[in-house]
Amino acid sequence: MIVARAGKGGDGCVSFLREAFRPRGGPDGGDGGDGGSVILEATTHRASLRHLKGTVHHRAEHGQDGHGKNCTGKKGKSITIEVPPGTLVYQLEQGENEPAEGREPIADLTEQGQTHVLARGGKGGRGNAAFASALNQAPHTAERGTLGQQGRFYFELKLIAEVGIVGLPNAGKSTFISRVSAAKPKIANYPFTTLVPNLGVARLGDQRELVIADIPGLIE
Repeated sequence: MIVARAGKGGDGCVSFLREAFRPRGGPDGGDGGDGGSVILEATTHRASLRHLKGTVHHRAEHGQDGHGKNCTGKKGKSITIEVPPGTLVYQLEQGENEPAEGREPIADLTEQGQTHVLARGGKGGRGNAAFASALNQAPHTAERGTLGQQGRFYFELKLIAEVGIVGLPNAGKSTFISRVSAAKPKIANYPFTTLVPNLGVARLGDQRELVIADIPGLIE
């Protein structure tokens, strides 16, 4: 489960042009910058979700306020959360730690590079220059930026094993997968200890990960 919080939009600025030759210039308050978003991206560089373990909160930056001289505030920086292809995304209700049975996912990331916006950043407010009109040439009005979206989400991975370990009962398949990955299969000195496939993820260097399946023992 993770919590995604997008950035708030920056506030618009109330400002008036003041120059030596134009002591009473018109409004020049700039707009606030948009808040950053929290984005999911499917990448084959990830084979599991374990890199997200221990990191619950993911926050994008707020947009900056507008400035005088019609300067728009800087946009907040968005953040991207990498997940492996095959990731299902569920939105959680208040008090839930996992989705209710039968709930449909809000996204199914299946392809390399596919993205989904978890929480969209707020819009920047308009500065007073945007409110100038023939009837109001010196507006003292500006908008506040809107809040960004936020929510709690649950990820489920449809794992596809790249390597399968096949052999006779009690041949050491579960022991092997427990040594090369973080999987914790049941290991005992009697046959058919493994009744369902166990999946483990082995790291190959800094970037590559390999999904291994421990297949229940075959009958000779």
